[in-house]
Amino acid sequence: MEPKQLLIKMLRENNHSVTHTREFVFSLLVDKEPQTIAELAKASVGKVNRASLYRIIELFEQLHIVQRVYIGWKYKLELTDTFQRHHHHITCKNCEKIIPITEDEAVEGLIVHLARAHGVVPTGHVLEIQGICSHCQTI
Repeated sequence: MEPKQLLIKMLRENNHSVTHTREFVFSLLVDKEPQTIAELAKASVGKVNRASLYRIIELFEQLHIVQRVYIGWKYKLELTDTFQRHHHHITCKNCEKIIPITEDEAVEGLIVHLARAHGVVPTGHVLEIQGICSHCQTI
């Protein structure tokens, strides 16, 4: 199912209206790198007021449409695994660049192995590696 149709389905199943504003905010996140709320606000100037943007993001978080990717105490927003391939992140602590890790079959296997070894049935997980990216290392 296409991301937009999936969004519409999720909103309707949870008794929320499908509005142009919600669809627009969703479009700002599709096939994009994680973004701060400030970046989303800048991209929506003249189309969505700030209060509506915050309410839509809050709704999207409640419905598990978006998730937070933490960088220390700050965070960026991205679509959940429902809308994109499951992945993990490497975050540069200097420039805050977020690099998605998509070649993670070994990592996924290790996570399942660790969970089973401790008698846990995994329902989800987050893995983030923090460090200094190659660009920042040369500065």
